[in-house]
Formats: sequence, C-alpha cells, structure tokens
Amino acid sequence: MTAPIETTGSQAEAQPEAVLAGVKSQNIEGRSLGQIAWTRFKRDKVAVAGGVVVVLLILTAALSRPLQSLLGLDPNAFHQDLIDPNTTLPKGDFGGMSWDHPLGVEPKFGRDILARILEGSWVSLVVAFGATVLSNVIGTVLGLIAGYYGGRVDAVISRLMDTFLAFPLLLFAIAISATLQGGAFGLEGLPLHILVLIFVIGFFNWPYMGRIVRGQTLALREREFVDASRGMGASGPYILFKELLPNLVAPIIVYSTLLIPTNILFEASLSFLGVGIQPPQASWGGMLNQAVDFFEVDPQYMLVPGLAIFITVLAFNLLGDGLRDALDPRSR
Repeated sequence: MTAPIETTGSQAEAQPEAVLAGVKSQNIEGRSLGQIAWTRFKRDKVAVAGGVVVVLLILTAALSRPLQSLLGLDPNAFHQDLIDPNTTLPKGDFGGMSWDHPLGVEPKFGRDILARILEGSWVSLVVAFGATVLSNVIGTVLGLIAGYYGGRVDAVISRLMDTFLAFPLLLFAIAISATLQGGAFGLEGLPLHILVLIFVIGFFNWPYMGRIVRGQTLALREREFVDASRGMGASGPYILFKELLPNLVAPIIVYSTLLIPTNILFEASLSFLGVGIQPPQASWGGMLNQAVDFFEVDPQYMLVPGLAIFITVLAFNLLGDGLRDALDPRSR
C-alpha cells in the first residue's frame, strides 16, 4: 500500500484558477446566452431605468381607461367654470393646476390635461408598436431572402429598398392620410386613422430593417450550421426560418426598441400637422398643435405633452442602447 502523495503549497498555487474555484464551490453552473445577456443588461443602470420607464408607460397606456375611471377623469369633459371668459385661459397659476386637475386644464375648453395625456398614450403606443411589427415582418422576410439567395434576387430586393428609401415619406404620408380621412375600407373615425397611420409608417420604414437583416444574413449563410443543413437536404425556406432567423432575433429586438420611438415621433408629427389622429380623440401631437396658439401665455399646455413625448422617446432609446450592448458586447 503506497502512501498518498502530499501536495505542496507551490503545486496547489500552480493549479488553474478554474480548478481552484471548483474546489471551493460545490457546483459550477453553466449559463445560457440569455442569462449572460441579462447579467450584462443589469449592470447598465441607465438602461435598467429606461426599461422600468418603458414598462410603466406600457402599463399606463394599457390601463388608461381604468385609470381615468378610477381618478374620475374624462378627457372630453368641458370645464368652462375653470376658464376666464375674458382671456379664454385657465384660472389660477400654472395652467389651472389643482388637486382635481394635477396637470392643469387646457385653454378655451377647460379639458383636463392629465386625462388627455392618459388617453393619448395608448394611441401613440398602439400606432408605434403596430407600425414596428409591420416593418419588422416585411423587412425581415425580404432581408432574409435577399441575403440568403443573393444574385438577381438580392439585386431586385436591394433596388426596391433604395426606391422606398428615396420616397419623401413625410409628404407621402400626409397625402395618404389626408385622402383617407373621410372613410375607406368600410372603416371611419378613430379605427381608420390608427390603421392608416400604422400602414403608412410601417410600410415605408421596412427597408431599414431589411438592410440590417440582409447584412446579417450575408454573414450567417456561410457558417457551418447552414452548410450542414444544406448537406442534409434542407429546403431554402427551412434554412431561412429555422436556421437563420433564430440567430437574428437579437438584432431584430434591438432595432425594434430603437424604431418604436421613431414611430412615436412620426405619429406625433402627423397629428401635429392635422393629418393624423383627429379631434376630439386626444393625441400628444394634436395637443401640441392646439398649444401653438397659447404657448406664450400658457406654456403649461405645451410643456406637458412635449415632456410626455420626450420621456417616452428617451426611455425607449436608453433601453435599446442597453439591449444592444447586452446582446452584442462587441458593439461597444
């Protein structure tokens, strides 16, 4: 029976760090890519703050009607008793702010600003999310096809992207929105306005997503797992949507979070110009349009919807930057 070999201190110190860590801990657990990305994201306090604000905004928009009922608010109720008949401005300081109207009331009609901000929140987010989904679907499908097949297919789709990018989008959106204001496709009023905005914004913004997906697909199509799928006889659609698309989820998510605030600004711009959401339905852009005539004497009315747009866009941008760094550290 041989005696056990003693390990000297210098030999123990020469062992790899991973071995020493394993000796001290009972188990060494592996982490998935999602867990690693979440760990990176949590370290970015600014991105986390942006994500919290985004979640609160989405909850506020989804629960805007219940919140209005709970607080006893009506976005279309006139309060003429709160308006000075001589100046048509709210009575009191800071735009008529009070316990009953925390953000004040609008000039001329006296409608509660908080109620109209809540009512406009779901409109902006529905249009922004709907347009983003439409852009993602079209851009992802065409970008995958162009990047994978290449050749003439890539040339045709790339020229199509260039054509859409050359459109004067704002003027075209104004023309379409103004033409369809009366009614179309069996719809009228708010549902028609929302669908028109989603179509106009989403349909003409897909080339940005298409170019990103095409570039990523060009890099992925030469990878070993794609060659293996081809060798096993997999069809083109199978490789596109089962092999390539799952590897593109990260850039699609990141770009979506950056596209949503752009769409919010676009919707607010169209409503500001009078061809988006029509009154009496509240919208942040429409409120800014109405505030133009009063900003010198009642800046409160312009400040509140402006801050709502600013905070929303900033939160989504901070979240998008954090997700980009978490999902692709090489982008830093």
